[in-house]
Amino acid sequence: MFRDRTDAGRELLARLQAYRGDEVVVLGLPRGGVPVAAVIADGLGAPLDVVVVRKLGLPGQPEVAMGAIGEGGVRVVDDEIVRRARVGGDRFDEVERRELETLERRIAGLRAGRAPVPLRDRTALVVDDGIATGATAEAACRVARARGAHRVVLAVPVAPKDAAVRVPAADEVVAAEVPDWFMAVGQAYADFRQVDDAEVLALLEAARCTDDDASAPG
Repeated sequence: MFRDRTDAGRELLARLQAYRGDEVVVLGLPRGGVPVAAVIADGLGAPLDVVVVRKLGLPGQPEVAMGAIGEGGVRVVDDEIVRRARVGGDRFDEVERRELETLERRIAGLRAGRAPVPLRDRTALVVDDGIATGATAEAACRVARARGAHRVVLAVPVAPKDAAVRVPAADEVVAAEVPDWFMAVGQAYADFRQVDDAEVLALLEAARCTDDDASAPG
């Protein structure tokens, strides 16, 4: 069990040393993935950015993803969950419209007028605090691919054994723990408190200052 997301980031970083010195950009999924990603970006000496996605929660069970949407019009639908839950088109569209509005607000707030870190011909390390259904991770990997990343690696502290099947857009999935008992991401953490936008923005700003210092003339 991880103490918190920072501890999880350290555990995951140990499995990502092959990417040190590579043309890597670390992309955290807000909100919970960003504290994990910040540890990895700092440890690898890589730039940190976000990839903004929103889960499309099942009506009545919003914690269960029936799909996800992401920057640039990316859209993922879990047809099997939609079918089993008997979610009609109107109900699905209602959820999607609501989450799209939230997505646009989150992009504006987290980007704060800054352009995304360029990904063309680089390796994108997409980082979250864990994988459940895989819908949001799949959307995030598709966003990275659409932005020109030549390789997309999904890195998470905890994942189910079939994570690679759930996230086919990733060229590779790296997980610190793949437990037999996996039920929910939060079960892998002693402290799984909610992360707010202020913390995400502070981590992004700290990473930008570090990058600016590293690139400044000596």
